[in-house]
Amino acid sequence: MRTFISRRVASVPPSGIRRFFDIAATMPDVISLGVGEPDFVTPAPILNAGIASLQRGETAYTSNSGIAALREALSAHLSRRYGVEYDPEHELLITVGVSEALYLAVTAILDPGDEVIVPQPCFVSYVPEVIFAGGTAVTLPTYVHDGFQVTGAAIEARVTPRTKAILIGYPNNPTGAVLSRERMLEIAQAAQKHDLIVISDEIYDRLVYGVEHVCFAALPGMRARTILLGGFSKDYAMTGWRIGYVAAPAELLAAMRKVHQYTIMSAPTTGQHAALAALAQGEEHVQRMVAEYDRRRRLIVGGCNALGLDCFEPRGAFYAFPSVARTGMSDEEFAERLLLEEQVAVVPGNAFGEGGAGYVRMCYAQSYEKIEQALERIHRFMQRYG
Repeated sequence: MRTFISRRVASVPPSGIRRFFDIAATMPDVISLGVGEPDFVTPAPILNAGIASLQRGETAYTSNSGIAALREALSAHLSRRYGVEYDPEHELLITVGVSEALYLAVTAILDPGDEVIVPQPCFVSYVPEVIFAGGTAVTLPTYVHDGFQVTGAAIEARVTPRTKAILIGYPNNPTGAVLSRERMLEIAQAAQKHDLIVISDEIYDRLVYGVEHVCFAALPGMRARTILLGGFSKDYAMTGWRIGYVAAPAELLAAMRKVHQYTIMSAPTTGQHAALAALAQGEEHVQRMVAEYDRRRRLIVGGCNALGLDCFEPRGAFYAFPSVARTGMSDEEFAERLLLEEQVAVVPGNAFGEGGAGYVRMCYAQSYEKIEQALERIHRFMQRYG
């Protein structure tokens, strides 16, 4: 029988994250610093809004674009928070998480052979989604001495006549890096110079510590060439509700809505009602969670540094990205031995692409007490190998 799997799908390896999670699932007493998911239950007002919508019998499809009230509230939120205006009717689309939003963005803009510049380390889906859409991912490593921030000059060096877009994700998964306004302006200049689209994944926009998040679309001249991706999963502890959004100029948004119509129909109705409550009533809960993440951030970064795992200071998201160089192990060997010997799950940095080798990702969206226990186990491990 001939092979029926497409070459572009076959060319993409399975996620480098999953192998360690699969091993961890078979072991007792594992402390996972692997899954990038809040350990908080969705705040009560949001939870209750979702339940109330079900009790009202709101179980049918919504508009393809999403509930009008949610799009209007989201438009007001983006205007109030970042000073960028979007028409709720023609420039906002509610999606099944940011994962669908990314899929729609690359599918809508890429023709076969079009190139997308993807700074790394980055979220594991970026490169595969570009490939699945028929494009070519041109990866660009970032390094700790630059704060894992991509520069305009580095992007310029990767531009070719086939380049169509730049795909960035800041605050960054896995490094926790936050782009400075200066670096963002460099990227904006490169995009304008070469007539490129910028796809900006800002799912962690509210989870920043001691710095201000800058919305890429709010930069001078960038609204017209930015596809802004965002959502409710991380900021509001709503991962399972599966609600994200795309904000983009009307022509681009219409193309994405077309793909969405034929692929999804509409995002989950109950989740949309919950998201509306998140925008109306979630702020105090966001602030409380951010304060707790910051407390955990300081614990895990300080703990890693004390154990000889030199750790870049994350200023956003909920990930630490320490170097394992002092152990003499590769990131994969370190992660596997730590899991098997001390039952602590972390993710090898090479799963996130160029620049990630030699590091591991530790998620601090885990309770403070669990992080303390994990650090005690890592201490034992480092006494043997550090």
